Amino acid sequence: MKEFTSEKIRNLCLAGQRGCGKTSVADAIAHATGVNNRIGRVDDGSSFLDYMDDEISRKTTLSSKLMACEWKDVKLNLLDCPGHADFIGELLACARVADAVGFVVSAPAGVEVGTQMQWKSLDEHNIARFFFVNKCDAENVNWKTCLDSIKTAFGKQVVAVELPIVEGESFKGLIDLLTMKAYDYSTDGERKEIDIPANLKDDAEAEREALIEVAAEADDDLLEKFFEDGTLSDEDIVKGIHHGIDRQKIYPVLFGAATGNMGIQVLLDFVATYLPAPNEMGGAKAFLTDKDEPVEVSCDSSGKPLLFIFKTLTEGHLGEMAFFRNYSGTISSGANLKNQRSKSTERAAQIYTMQGKNRLDLGKVVAGDIGILVKLKDTNTGDTLSDASQDISLPPVVYPNPVMDVSIKPKARGDEEKVGTGLNKLAHEDPSFKVVADGALHQTVLWGQGATHVEIITKRLKDRFGVEVDLLRPRIPYRETIKGKTEKQYRHKKQSGGRGQFGDVHLRIEPNKRGAGFEFIDEIKGGVIPSKFIPAVEKGVVEAMENGGLAGSQVVDVKVALFYGSYHDVDSSDMAFKIAGLMAFKEGFMECKPVLLEPIYSVEILVPDDFTGDVMGDLSSRRGKIAGMDPEGGSQRIRATVPQAEMYQYSVDLRSMTQGQGVYSMAFSHYEEVPRDAAQKVIEMAKAASEDDKS
Repeated sequence: MKEFTSEKIRNLCLAGQRGCGKTSVADAIAHATGVNNRIGRVDDGSSFLDYMDDEISRKTTLSSKLMACEWKDVKLNLLDCPGHADFIGELLACARVADAVGFVVSAPAGVEVGTQMQWKSLDEHNIARFFFVNKCDAENVNWKTCLDSIKTAFGKQVVAVELPIVEGESFKGLIDLLTMKAYDYSTDGERKEIDIPANLKDDAEAEREALIEVAAEADDDLLEKFFEDGTLSDEDIVKGIHHGIDRQKIYPVLFGAATGNMGIQVLLDFVATYLPAPNEMGGAKAFLTDKDEPVEVSCDSSGKPLLFIFKTLTEGHLGEMAFFRNYSGTISSGANLKNQRSKSTERAAQIYTMQGKNRLDLGKVVAGDIGILVKLKDTNTGDTLSDASQDISLPPVVYPNPVMDVSIKPKARGDEEKVGTGLNKLAHEDPSFKVVADGALHQTVLWGQGATHVEIITKRLKDRFGVEVDLLRPRIPYRETIKGKTEKQYRHKKQSGGRGQFGDVHLRIEPNKRGAGFEFIDEIKGGVIPSKFIPAVEKGVVEAMENGGLAGSQVVDVKVALFYGSYHDVDSSDMAFKIAGLMAFKEGFMECKPVLLEPIYSVEILVPDDFTGDVMGDLSSRRGKIAGMDPEGGSQRIRATVPQAEMYQYSVDLRSMTQGQGVYSMAFSHYEEVPRDAAQKVIEMAKAASEDDKS
């Protein structure tokens, strides 16, 4: 591939609801730019970009792909991202290094919940956006309805730059609102100019006026011209659209049909003409390593190299690959770079780009370009590589909290270490999941973004590390506390020949404020217990709190005062007072009206209006409390708090309830008392499990 300067590069990420045809658009672009000699199809497994076995069998994208291609005098780095909500992390990572996001919308379906969720997830990104309405050749497509759904969902900045020509049930061509010319498409994707159909002239004029108004509002000088002349010249419209896209004041809408190869060349012209180049987006926000002092890095190919690793991937035939964007300087093969996290030196022995599953050699990568390094020693997703003289880091991608938890257990005994090693390596590639080893509950919990995400992670464990796991319902980290107060004495006295054991303590046990934790108070006066033994009493109490008397859960939010006791000059010891403290708390705890606490999560669910009633009813059945609802286009964002115990497999149930259109997020909120009936069931199950362990 020939070399391009920064101003001739376009970094574009494709996003949108699963099933909208993103990969079909990417396949059509591969054909139009000469990367592939035909248009691949996802449905028959011939997609140029969905080439992994899992993707072919599932007919959906599971991992973001990079495709570098050329259109006229511009290099396009196209990042095709999964539309499945479980893989939102892939989109966030790619959007982090892209300069624009193209949201693909299915013409028959209009704006769907997944698209709204993805849009909202990019609110923190300074990134240009536009829409490509795909599948305009489908039956019963109404372009007005689809365009209105986009405007309703995303505001008045949404404006069409072309309109589809539909005759009966057939998508025939496009009207370019910038030039007010119409084009008819042949079956091979070629177009010829035709007259604007009479039945669309009024619509075209109205949408062009809307386009001019939004273009004028993007620039103060243009707005003044518009007020003076009542319109803008074609040149000014182009300028206004370009500025508006850069500044996120315009969200243009294009139309086409990827599998029919219609509108793809126009899309590529739009990308080359209107989307921002890397050097037009302003400096990257960085910080001094280990100091958090902000630094701005300009897109200058003559500067010092600064790379951000946005994705790492291991594939059998390609090996270990680190995908990066270069924010400054020029990287050439053979360069030495410093990893800002590990401080190790990495060698850029070879630099590549990708076209589907094919690697292409790159001699160098200029500022603003995207490339791939291979066989790095200690570099993970989210790392910054730089010139050895620099101590500058780029901020990591912020991923959403994972929402689905499963307990994992090796199928074969002795594979625990293999599972830990495999999950650790996979987490370096995919930071959107996490693993929690809970020693208190004797389980390892995998938290993923959903059922499919968890399934893919465990399959990679098997394929790459040769270890299989069982997925079990995780134990809930219940807590125990008290609502009453008591005073309890315990005397530990033991004589078995020789030196005996003696420790006598009086404890006052009472509730502490919720969330205040454990507080130990020394109220001993007159030396009735020597000060050297008092830490042992506290240690015994703390040990007793590790397993409460109801369900064997950790005790929290209690206040314990040691106010009296006695000792023996010879037989007293740290161990004796530790045992006395432990037993006094254990016995006293059960006299203080103990209660069981459960973790409560804040949950936000985005669902189409039609499914709101079903989802709210289901939340109530899960002991959820509705906190509120906010309309978003044709959907509702439901806010609720729900016990963790009731959220197991919720991603599966939600998709079943909403025909795959519901998405949600959740985060830990607080602990709350378990209702009496539910608590009794938990206590009985804990006792049964304890008996099984003993047997």
